[in-house]
Amino acid sequence: MEKNLIALLPMKAHSSRVPGKNFREIAGKPLFRWVLDTLLELDFIEKIVVNTDARRELVEKGFPESDRCVIKDRARNLVGDDVSMNRIIADDIQSHPADHYLMTHTTNPVLKVATLSDAYSRYLSGVEAGKDSLFGVNRFQTRFYTEEVQPINHDPNHLVPTQDLEPWFEENSCYYFFSERSFSKTNARIGAHPVMHETPALENTDIDEWRDWYLAEAVLKMDLDS
Repeated sequence: MEKNLIALLPMKAHSSRVPGKNFREIAGKPLFRWVLDTLLELDFIEKIVVNTDARRELVEKGFPESDRCVIKDRARNLVGDDVSMNRIIADDIQSHPADHYLMTHTTNPVLKVATLSDAYSRYLSGVEAGKDSLFGVNRFQTRFYTEEVQPINHDPNHLVPTQDLEPWFEENSCYYFFSERSFSKTNARIGAHPVMHETPALENTDIDEWRDWYLAEAVLKMDLDS
């Protein structure tokens, strides 16, 4: 099996809840540099493609453009908050062909090299076993209810320890591994036969609101001090 892999790191200029978050400094460097620097440490990544409408901001913040780390200017018809990420991925695949892809986000700054390496190894093992993709998840074993206060995964009249409940898994958008072939069949980063990979606690922090920012900043500073 060919192991040529390109990392896709989409990055937009606009951010409504945390203005300018991708370029705002957090724990000593711009947010986008945390994930980018992590990707640069992974030797299985041949190239990192940053699809963006913010070239100027990236350059001003010291983007390390090179043969291995490139900026792809986002097509005008793909700019906007309502554009499906799968359309952006399709555009990247067309301009940067590879056998396999890793897609992640700048808003996951706490992701570690070891976690992505483990996920990649599991993805390759899955491909050999007939799977076509892998995505990160958060594991929950707790009591869920609907908005109408109806129990979903438990019986309140017959309590069992939470560790004995059936685990539920939440897609966390931290990372997706997939092949060009898989994407061509589903037009989605999650293929028809995916593998879920549990992300360690705290590393699944995704910055969407200010409270996420403060949590991620605290974790990053804790790591720097350790």
